[in-house]
Amino acid sequence: MKRVFKGSNIHKPVLIIAILFFTVLQSNGQQIKPSVSGYAPVNGIKVYYEVYGEGRPLVLLHGAFMTIEMNWGQLIPELSKTRKVIAIELRGHGHTPFSDRKLDLASLASDVEGVMDHLKVDSADVVGYSMGGSVAYELTIQSPKRVKKLVIISSTYKTSGWLPVVTNAFKAFKPEFLMNTPLKTAYDAVAPDKTKWTKFLEQMIVFLQTPFDMGDANIAKITSPVLLISGDNDGLDKMELMKTYQLLGGGVSADMVPMPKSHLAIVPSQSHVSLMMQTKTILGYLDGFLK
Repeated sequence: MKRVFKGSNIHKPVLIIAILFFTVLQSNGQQIKPSVSGYAPVNGIKVYYEVYGEGRPLVLLHGAFMTIEMNWGQLIPELSKTRKVIAIELRGHGHTPFSDRKLDLASLASDVEGVMDHLKVDSADVVGYSMGGSVAYELTIQSPKRVKKLVIISSTYKTSGWLPVVTNAFKAFKPEFLMNTPLKTAYDAVAPDKTKWTKFLEQMIVFLQTPFDMGDANIAKITSPVLLISGDNDGLDKMELMKTYQLLGGGVSADMVPMPKSHLAIVPSQSHVSLMMQTKTILGYLDGFLK
């Protein structure tokens, strides 16, 4: 097994698991239609969104290369029973058209805020997975009043929050790795311009290879309650994750001081991809925290 993670072969286990993951989510996700869907004109582009259910708004931000259905297909039917769920597809993903503009977290967070403005949502609880979690962190830092409660699933606010094996994997990543995969099929099914696939992948690879750090001081300033959900083997550096939790006020002895408003959940025997398959577990954490 150790040889699999050396040199140019480092992408292979990541790719295989990801393809299986996306296929499972698409085949098992419950099919429900949004009450509203469309495009929000923000920052000179059009960002696609879907709205489900009624109640207090809950914004969902997907992971890299994913669509609303891929990431949230199994969770939306349950979440929308009690909440107004607003699911967004980030630049170049799913229905949202490809843009030649360089991707960065600040711009993506601004896009999310623009969708909220378009839908006349002053503030919302925000849930982000992987890349979407980093965007959610940035949104909270940029516009703290827009985020009531924040849920970060298997994500970080800085490159060093990942184990080196993860960041090294992206250094070897190439567009051809995702050709003729379920990801390409899903893209072709909904993308406004299917010819942009390769350009989208090239843009995303540059984005994923670019180091980022939103700053410990900015995380410590977050006043919204935060729920951190991580798989025990999801590629996050758990020492860094604990430091993050401490910056958010956690990691105390709650028998001696008040229980912190932010929570940390580490799900056993889960990887970055398999974690999102634990629908009941994630719903349980979300239900308890968001209420």
